[in-house]
Amino acid sequence: MEKQPIIVVKNLSVEYAKTPVFRKINFEILAEDFICLVGCNGAGKTTLIKTILGLIEPSFGSVEFLGMSRKEIGYISQETVTMANFPATVEEIVLSGLLNQKRGIFYTKSDKKKCEEALAKFGMKKLLKKHFAELSGGQRQKIWLARAVVATKKLLILDEPGNNLDSKSKKELYAELLKLNAQGITVVMITHDLDHQNLVGNKILALADGVATMETTEEYVKRIHRHDHSEGEGK
Repeated sequence: MEKQPIIVVKNLSVEYAKTPVFRKINFEILAEDFICLVGCNGAGKTTLIKTILGLIEPSFGSVEFLGMSRKEIGYISQETVTMANFPATVEEIVLSGLLNQKRGIFYTKSDKKKCEEALAKFGMKKLLKKHFAELSGGQRQKIWLARAVVATKKLLILDEPGNNLDSKSKKELYAELLKLNAQGITVVMITHDLDHQNLVGNKILALADGVATMETTEEYVKRIHRHDHSEGEGK
């Protein structure tokens, strides 16, 4: 069955103080895609995902959701990743992922069950009552991931989730993301890790000079290798 788009970005433009970040970019995010969003510093990667999330108003164009809403997105920001001393228990952090979907102010038994199920996905259920500051870097990242997962069954957006992780913890994180993707969750992940072995998604969305290019990971790796090879010959 052909995959259907869940987000359609049309002619999207964002500018700061009349300086364009990107102009009239177009792409689709399909159900069950795993997209690595890449680009140099200042290319607009975080700006793009914050525009998709509705945190930044576009100067022009639109972000259309099909069969889902913004409230169904699980999001880990770059700032969240660095919050090692967050003053809360693991349970409190994961439950807070449900706040956008709640009508009341109290968590229900159903909410707490969802929290435990999300933690169990990552083998973290035993840490339910632990204080966040007591955890290792790899454990903290899995807790933030559980918080994002408890909010969605459709789409995760992650801003450099591998930052500040050692290579072992990073591999474990990517393995968990691939499992979630195999279960039907679409993943969009900003990454600076351009080693082709760590480009774990099936697609690459590259931002450069205000232009967005979507291609398969295989196409991207081949293109980069050709570029590097031609540069090497020119030296």
